[in-house]
Amino acid sequence: MFNHVSADGYFAAADGNINWVIQDPEIAKTAASASESPGVGTMLFGRRTYEQFESFWPKALDDSGTSPDPHHAGHRSPEMRAIAVYINDAIKVVISKSRKDVTWKNSRLLHEFDPRAIEALKREPGKDIMIFGSGSIVSQLSQHRLIDEYQFIVSPLLLGGGQSMIRDMPHSVRLKLIDATSYDSGNVMLRYAPVH
Repeated sequence: MFNHVSADGYFAAADGNINWVIQDPEIAKTAASASESPGVGTMLFGRRTYEQFESFWPKALDDSGTSPDPHHAGHRSPEMRAIAVYINDAIKVVISKSRKDVTWKNSRLLHEFDPRAIEALKREPGKDIMIFGSGSIVSQLSQHRLIDEYQFIVSPLLLGGGQSMIRDMPHSVRLKLIDATSYDSGNVMLRYAPVH
């Protein structure tokens, strides 16, 4: 799981916007280099996050060698292009009861959250699975202990309210810190693994 969160623990404002994310070119460079590594090959989404990605990333590729930054209007970079290529080429799995089909390149649809289907997806040969946004799916995956690593980029601001990343946990889950990286912007990347 990868997501930006505010210092008071929200991944989106109350209306769902993520315009508050503190931009950081070093994080963009790290994400771009990670997109070129052999690590992650599948992206898992809830419907809303999938539709946000679907409305932006297929249009982010052109012949310019750069792509726009979805969090920073008017800004383009080669790092965003590397991310755009990765996202468009990756296998995308969306969990949605309301969508009838998906047409974005390399996408497939699961009509409901089924822990057994996710376990089977995790057992398939190939690269790792990453989930972005998708708070309701992250919550369900966490409830079933199906997330192997949590990556939070904590932004140095308080939203004062909004949407929590993980909700309705029937029990607490202890986490072990794998790594912490601070950036000049004040953002901090925290990587945790559940302790089983």
